[in-house]
Order: sequence, then C-alpha cells, then structure tokens
Amino acid sequence: MSDTKGQTEVNETVKIGQRLIGSVGFQRLFQDGMALVEETARYLDNEGREQSKNLPSEASLFYATESMRLTTRLMQMASWLLLQRAVAENEMSNEDARKAKNKLNLTAATSNQPQETFDKLPDRFKELISHSERLQNCILHMDSQLEGAEKPEDIDIVVNPVADQLGTLRAVFENNS
Repeated sequence: MSDTKGQTEVNETVKIGQRLIGSVGFQRLFQDGMALVEETARYLDNEGREQSKNLPSEASLFYATESMRLTTRLMQMASWLLLQRAVAENEMSNEDARKAKNKLNLTAATSNQPQETFDKLPDRFKELISHSERLQNCILHMDSQLEGAEKPEDIDIVVNPVADQLGTLRAVFENNS
C-alpha cells in the first residue's frame, strides 16, 4: 500500500522465532559457537594433551573429567545451533526441531571442584571452559526467548523497518561492549 509521498507501508506478518534466529545476534552466536568447537578440539588434541601429561595426579583426573564435560557441553550447544539454523533455512520444520531439541541437554553440568583444583589446570583450558559457559548462558537465554515466542499470542508481529534497524544496531553495540 502506498501513501501520497510514494512510501510503501510494510505490513508483513513474520514469526518472532524466525526473526530471532535470522538476527545478527544469532549469526554471531552461531559463528562463535562453531569456532569454539574447532578451537577446543585443536587444543585438546595438541597443546592440551601435552599440558595434561605434566599435571599432578589430582589435577590430571580433574582435567580428564572437565575435558569430557567441556566436549559434551560444546556438542549439545552445537547441536542446538545447527537445529536452529536448519529451521531458519527451511531445512527442518519447527516441530521436528522441537522434537530433536528435547533430546538435548543444554544445561550440561559445570564443575563442582574446589577452586584450588581448578586453579591447577592449564590457563588455556580454563579459558575454553569459561568461554563455553558464557556461550551456554547465551544459548539458554536465546532458547528461552524462542520458547516464549511459541505462545500463540506472541507469534505474529508486524514488521517495522525502523524498529528492525534499531534492533540490529542495539545488538551490534551490546555484543561489542
């Protein structure tokens, strides 16, 4: 529909979940998550393997346990990210993704070891664990937003191009701070 100034009124209906998964924030989260999976695999196969050999026995056992937790957490997060991308690219239905997501454990356990044991781990390994936990929190937050978007009263919205651009700018500045 056009007004007298020749501008077009946008009145499309979109699903909020699709909009969220199509956002710049999701793309960054996806890239960061997949990069962390690759980075962690390289670390554990090379530098981490060498560093773990030099740890005291208690720390070595803790390292092995934490590396299993870390890889499990990353695989669960990567699965979630890939499911959401498949839905966004119309490669999978929302219902199929929801069924597959129900098999995931996005709240994979974090360590409950004393801080002095954690402090004995290699610094790079501790950084990878911390990074994975931050990403896990972001994914849990986005997942809760998506779950909330599935309520019938929240599904349809009217696209506002100005609000959309402001949202994109807000996401960029929030992620850079």
